[in-house]
Amino acid sequence: MSILINKDTKVLVQGLTGKTGTFHTEQALAYHGTQMVGGIHPKKGGSTWTAGEGAGEAAGTELPIFATVKEGKEATGANASVVYVPPAGAAAAIVEAIDAGIELIICITEGIPVSDMVKAKAHLDKSNSRLIGPNCPGVLTPEECKIGIMPGNIFKKGSVGVVSRSGTLTYEAVFQTTNIGLGQTTAVGIGGDPVKGTEFIDVLDMFLDDDATESIIMIGEIGGSAEEAAAEWLTEQAKKGRRKPVAGFIAGRTAPPGRTMGHAGAVISGGKGGAEDKIAAMEAAGIVVSDSPAKLGETLLTAIERFNS
Repeated sequence: MSILINKDTKVLVQGLTGKTGTFHTEQALAYHGTQMVGGIHPKKGGSTWTAGEGAGEAAGTELPIFATVKEGKEATGANASVVYVPPAGAAAAIVEAIDAGIELIICITEGIPVSDMVKAKAHLDKSNSRLIGPNCPGVLTPEECKIGIMPGNIFKKGSVGVVSRSGTLTYEAVFQTTNIGLGQTTAVGIGGDPVKGTEFIDVLDMFLDDDATESIIMIGEIGGSAEEAAAEWLTEQAKKGRRKPVAGFIAGRTAPPGRTMGHAGAVISGGKGGAEDKIAAMEAAGIVVSDSPAKLGETLLTAIERFNS
């Protein structure tokens, strides 16, 4: 099994005809035939887009361009969309996908104004849609479906669920779990912005329910309290018998207070959001925390060994 996406997921691309949307749509088509079914552009509805050499064997594939997400969903049966729209219009694109009834919306765009995302999040909370991101690398289920910017060549179908605020460290966790032979069920980059659609707890809940996911890697970073909340939640779930081995890592241990590090949400403010508090909370929940991203594979094996002992 997997979570969120699989070989049957049908994806619309909001912002397809731009350089970024084109490149990553070609990469998705090249990855085990991910079902990219159409693009959205308000001024290009009725035209078509043709994949170039970046799509590999899928080069030459033509996708219809629709003026609205609603039109695209009705014509293709799409149940997911990916947003490559520039920051000024990305929140509006998310809202359009919500209004069209898209089940899963994955927003890759970085730099969306927080005020825009606050409004989009309020709209999201009244809907049945799920948003991953913004400012995230996307979601990938090995050998089935790739939505976003993750490099598919490092993935291997397997048993580890990966959830991370950091795109680069998502890739590191995937690479290492591939190298130790465990592979992945699904990797989810939830994004590093302060206002986003999906948090650690949401994804951890799905991984605990997924029979194919036998262990989990959770990668956090400084700023906010999502990691502490997730640790507390895992502790409560363990009391109910819902538990799996979990390895973790917190990025930003050396960051000075008050300075944003990388992501907009990665800032220690008001004495809260520091790495050491997050690490302590995670360890108290039974998560084996690595002191280096280079040791994530090794740390996961330790977590599995402790869990089974």
